Amino acid sequence: MAKEIRVPRLGWSMEEGVLVRWLKQPGEKVAEEEPLFELEGEKAVQEIGSLDAGTLYLTPDSPAIGSTVLVGALLGYLLAPGEAALTSEASGDSRSGAVSPISDAKPVKPTLAAPAGPAARRLARKLNKHPTETAAAPRPTNGAIHSSSPRPAARDAVASVASPRARRVAAELGVDWTRLAGTGRDGRVREADVRAASTDVETSPASQPAQGENVLTPRRKAIAQRLRHSRSATVPVTLTTTADVTNLVALRAQFKSAAAGAVPAYTDFVASLVARMLRRHPRLAVRWSSDQSELHVVGDDEIHVGIAVDTPDGLLVPVVRDILRKSLVAIAEETRELASKARSGRLTAAEMQAAVITVSNLGGYGIDAFTPVINYPEISILGLGTVRREPVVAENDQIVIRERMVLSLTFDHAAVDGAPAAAFLADIAAALANPAAHLLGV
Repeated sequence: MAKEIRVPRLGWSMEEGVLVRWLKQPGEKVAEEEPLFELEGEKAVQEIGSLDAGTLYLTPDSPAIGSTVLVGALLGYLLAPGEAALTSEASGDSRSGAVSPISDAKPVKPTLAAPAGPAARRLARKLNKHPTETAAAPRPTNGAIHSSSPRPAARDAVASVASPRARRVAAELGVDWTRLAGTGRDGRVREADVRAASTDVETSPASQPAQGENVLTPRRKAIAQRLRHSRSATVPVTLTTTADVTNLVALRAQFKSAAAGAVPAYTDFVASLVARMLRRHPRLAVRWSSDQSELHVVGDDEIHVGIAVDTPDGLLVPVVRDILRKSLVAIAEETRELASKARSGRLTAAEMQAAVITVSNLGGYGIDAFTPVINYPEISILGLGTVRREPVVAENDQIVIRERMVLSLTFDHAAVDGAPAAAFLADIAAALANPAAHLLGV
């Protein structure tokens, strides 16, 4: 008997999600627990495994790729071996066992449309159209798995290849090149395609909300709920200090001149140093339990650091794991990849979990100090301000020019007192003043 495929609840506050794509084609066999489709729920895109085995069947009423679907909504069915496709009457009632014979025509797998991004979905709402109506691969209109509609030409499908330069530029600009229709030979994505896509996102009318439009997307709603929960579940206190980062600026310049691999950003240096300082301050290396009744100590092999990333849909925090075991170049490469995935909507929930502290950098916006919000169940978050050249009185009473940065540490006073938090922040500032000694001596 046919088994239903329904939208699961991926988080405690999730009410709806977006059907990103099917990982199996209609008519294909699916094994139990095998990845079946991708669902964007709350803050991440997740692969959803099949609860049963069978053959994937989509009805005429099955939601289209890019649709917003409620938790519990029916997506399709898994047919048992030898079971015929459901009739429209039977598929309308999931409890009915009525089936209709499958024709002798050989099934043709419909090409799945590329998942619609946030900007595309906003434009679709304005035009009162479905997000996939303009997608390269049209959805079959008869709803049958043996549609006679021809497959689209290769250039109309989502591009599967890109030039090395296009991939590099896409990573820098936060563009998901796999969703672009390339203009190169055989649909190859070129650098010009990536840059054009980046410009379209920034200047498209879809990126400018209309007056009165509801811009509270499911992802933005989830972010808002988590922030409110953090404020209600913690007792936040923010400490600030100014660090001398002259040597840090010089060290980064050495990485630039070496031109070997990815150049670490200031956030990468700070994340590595913060992880090392957590080993010296075990009272800060803790996380709340799910019911907030316990504080669990984190060992060296569990010191993972979150990196706050600004995306079109809001702030996301991908996590660099086992950061103590990684070189600065490896950290830089990983943070760049995670940031690219976050901005293109490909970051998974697993890639945003288990951090013990988060680093948030607003220095690029010229901000000196701010009050970062704790990413619960973490107990602290470190904010980085811009690097400024300032006159400083040296020990010999001489005025010297130094590179300085304001550090803002928000911590949960319910989890740790002010003195240990202040000592932790002071050690971070000291490490930034002499980063090479700490990075090479540990």
